[in-house]
Amino acid sequence: MTDDRPATAVLLDLEPHAEGGWFRRMWTGGYAVETPAGERPAATCIHYLLTPGEESAWHVVTSDEVWLWHGPGKLALSLGGDGEAPSLDHTVVLGPDLAAGERLQYTVPAGVWQAARLVADEEVVVSCVVSPGFSFEDWRLAD
Repeated sequence: MTDDRPATAVLLDLEPHAEGGWFRRMWTGGYAVETPAGERPAATCIHYLLTPGEESAWHVVTSDEVWLWHGPGKLALSLGGDGEAPSLDHTVVLGPDLAAGERLQYTVPAGVWQAARLVADEEVVVSCVVSPGFSFEDWRLAD
């Protein structure tokens, strides 16, 4: 049996994500909170990998999401407003060059459209912390 996952996905035991790229939930908070959609963990955290040729499709989450850069590549995180469909508002780059305006982390507020892509042809690993915790019931892709 062959494993068609990228090497980093194998090392981190990541699976395909519906929006593109690779992920695995690394942590689920031990406390639950009530949300309009029902009970959710207070927070969750995943590792997320993009490799050359992959990108994250436009999607929206009903919770705040903190993106934490690990590298080695840089990630362009595009924000598309909070309307019914994404409309590119601005892009932030997650990476190590703080003097150039890159950031080590960035918080996407609840209800804001987001998409991610590589800045160059080098894979990137990030962690995403979502609070209240992530549920696919609270997430949707753009049409």
